[in-house]
Amino acid sequence: MTAAKAENPKPIITLDNVTRSFGSVQALRGVTAEIREGEFFSLLGPSGCGKTTLLRMIAGFDEPTSGAITLDGKPMAGIAANHRPTNMVFQSYAIFPHLSVADNVGYGLKKKRLPKAEYDREVEEALKMVSLGGYGPRAAHTLSGGQRQRVALARALIMRPKVILLDEPLSALDKKLREQMQIELRRLQRSVGITFILVTHDQEEALIMSDRIAVMFDGQIAQLDSPEALYRKPNTQRVASFIGVMNFLEARPIGEKGDKISLDIQALGLLDIPASALPEGMAASEISRVGVRPEMMSIVLEGAKSTGHDIEAEIAEAEYYGDMTYYLVKLSGKDEPVTISMRNTAGRAVLEAGSKTRVSFSPESIVVFQ
Repeated sequence: MTAAKAENPKPIITLDNVTRSFGSVQALRGVTAEIREGEFFSLLGPSGCGKTTLLRMIAGFDEPTSGAITLDGKPMAGIAANHRPTNMVFQSYAIFPHLSVADNVGYGLKKKRLPKAEYDREVEEALKMVSLGGYGPRAAHTLSGGQRQRVALARALIMRPKVILLDEPLSALDKKLREQMQIELRRLQRSVGITFILVTHDQEEALIMSDRIAVMFDGQIAQLDSPEALYRKPNTQRVASFIGVMNFLEARPIGEKGDKISLDIQALGLLDIPASALPEGMAASEISRVGVRPEMMSIVLEGAKSTGHDIEAEIAEAEYYGDMTYYLVKLSGKDEPVTISMRNTAGRAVLEAGSKTRVSFSPESIVVFQ
């Protein structure tokens, strides 16, 4: 079942102006997107944004109020879930506790009436793919949460679908196991080459696992991009706030000088930023606010050299996390403190609240917004 990813993958799913209403509530508002063959695609957003509704319509458990869904070049209108080339892994895993692991995994194969030897071979192959080889005879109710999740994946994979749909499959796991399964799921997806579509509200999970992410708010896609592009160049303040942490500061455009834009930025002063920082279709005159990620600003410790622009600052609070320290820092001209993250390397001191310091940053790290 291993497949190499194509250099220029074609769309496996096309969403064309898809809407869904439940009475007076509009759950989806004109969603248009293409999901590529062989990619790990995530639908990310807060509760109630429409991501699970969209996943259920791709699966065939629900129909759009308007618009169209095409899967592998075929319109899906009126096509029942069991006739679509998809398989779904639910949040609850939906494992049958009274059956063995093998019977759970091979449940969908029963209709094919395969010879027993072929059936057993298919089941064991699917179990090996999820690192559960030899687990077939075990009772399903004796498995841990992580093992049940793997069984649910094996049951989906054994049917060889073109698309696997994952509805927050890791949310019930503890932090350490969840992180382990994120890596395993990504490895598995790359190995089998099947399109995976994940629904999650966990930003870190989406960034780690995905080739591309559709960030959704209020039934619409706010931005569809690679994890790096979403993090480094969010197109709105709302996307920037949802993907990680960002410090926002008021800004006023002063003018343009070649490939630079001059801005008067709250607490940072007059700066020239690259014109490439402008999102497509946005004019420099429309800039009203900028953002800077916490790791893009540094505390300049005593004896250290600045790597960019320096401003005077005061530590308001220090939050020690072991590998990182997060500082809330007061800057002149801004009422609310900004957040700065610093890695705790050998010999690096952790500053206490009230310490006077300097903050360094680079104009290239600034993101602009309307």
